[in-house]
Order: sequence, then C-alpha cells, then structure tokens
Amino acid sequence: MSTGGILGLGAIAGVTIFIGLPVGRMRGISPAIRTLLNAIAIGILTFLVWDVLSAAVEPVEGRLTALTGDHPNPHQSWWGFLGMSGLMALGLGLGLLSLVYYDRLLPRRRSVGASSMQPSSIGPGAAAVEEYRAADSPWTPSRRLALTIAIGIGLHNFAEGLAIGQAAATGAISLAVLLVIGFGLHNATEGFGIVGPLAGEADRPSWRLLGLLGLIGGGPTFVGTALGQAFTSDEVSVAFLSLAAGSILYVVIQLVGVALRAGHKEMLYWGVFLGLVAGFATDFVVTAAGV
Repeated sequence: MSTGGILGLGAIAGVTIFIGLPVGRMRGISPAIRTLLNAIAIGILTFLVWDVLSAAVEPVEGRLTALTGDHPNPHQSWWGFLGMSGLMALGLGLGLLSLVYYDRLLPRRRSVGASSMQPSSIGPGAAAVEEYRAADSPWTPSRRLALTIAIGIGLHNFAEGLAIGQAAATGAISLAVLLVIGFGLHNATEGFGIVGPLAGEADRPSWRLLGLLGLIGGGPTFVGTALGQAFTSDEVSVAFLSLAAGSILYVVIQLVGVALRAGHKEMLYWGVFLGLVAGFATDFVVTAAGV
C-alpha cells in the first residue's frame, strides 16, 4: 500500500471521533438524564484506562517473561526490564499527578452560593462547574476538563495510529483495515466521552470549540499512523500509553465527584455500566483482528 493510502487509513480511524461531539451542544434535558450522560462518559473512560494500561504493560511483561520463562533470552537483561517498568511508572505519574498540580495552580474563586452544602443539580462537567470560576480565563472548568479528556484520548489514539501504520507498512493490509474499523468505532464513543462535561454548561460550546477538541483527540491517530509506518518502538508506545492512562484516570475521578454531587445515584451506576458495555463492544472488533 502506498504512503498516501496508509495515511488515509489513519485519517479515517481518527475522524470518527467527531461523530459523538455534537452531544456537547444538547440542552433542555433533565438533571437525571444529564447524570446518566455524564456516567456513560465515565464508563467509556474507565474502559479506556483498562485498555490503555493493558497495552502499556504488555511489552513490560514481555521483558520479564524473556528473563524468567522456560527459555530465557540471553539478549535481555534485568536493566532493560527495570528501565521499561520505570518508563511506564513515570508516564503514569506524569499523566496523573501533573494534572493534579496544574489544577492547584489555576487561579480560582468561589462563585456566589458555592459554599452552600446543598447537593448540586448541575449536569455533567468538571468538578464544580458552577462552584468554581477561573479568575481571568475564558475557559470554564467544564471546558478545561473536556480539553484534558481530549488530550488523554489523543495520547491513546496516537498509540492506536502506531498500530495501524505498523500493520500497513509490513504488508498486513487486511489487519490494518480491520484495525481502522475497530478503532473508528471506538473513537466514535470517545468523542462522546470528551463532550460529556460540556452537556451541562449554560452556554452551548461553539462548533469551533468542538472541532478543536476533535482535532486534539482524533488527530494523533493520523500522526501515529505516519510514524508507525516508519519505525517501531516499544518504548515510545509504553510512554504514550502510560501518559494517556494517567490523564484519563484523573478525569474519571473528577467526573465521579461531579456525578455524586448531582445526585441520581441509580443513573450513575446505570451510566457507568452502559459506558463499559459500549467500550468493550467496540473493542471486540479490534480483538477480532488479532490485536
């Protein structure tokens, strides 16, 4: 397959993320349904944490197996295993803790009535979408959280693009096409996960903002495909996957806090269940491709 054809596959897999983005402009829905939508996003992102960490740990375990298996590989060393393990831990820590400290550095002030102990009826969004306001930033907390989700998913999709590019470059065209179908379906659900926080904002997000979020979340699939056809690197894959896992885990914790404050706990659990089912269902197509 030509380079243009391989890049086209990556673009197709990434562009499907835009399918779920218009949900962020939905308004006029009840608090219970907003909680359900928020929880579905939590379920999808929880699945992604599992999916990303599973992919990140695979090459690390491969190094360990090569050292401790029935037929040890003399070309492997414990230093190589420790280095790969440290890389995964570093990426996970940077993805999670850097967002924690970034959040602490943001200038915040309590909005009127934020100190009230009454449960919030705010829809899906960042921690205290209406309880906190950035002093000098046009970005509301929910939009910052949506941006964080898009970045985390973008890191994840970069690794998916690497898989597509590597499969196509080695001549496994049928595998590459199946990967595009599977990742494309998967990215459609990820788009909804990105805009879950925006569905509760008073002001609808602009199409320009949705386009930016889609580009951040889906664009790395194309970039990863371009790089994946050129070289393979377990270290690069582990670094990006662990960064993605840490950042997505941070977002999941934030969204759970919002859902608990909003009430309607039964909707929370139903939504998480539905989101997990959606994540695994789309992943089955990828599994069928032998990945």
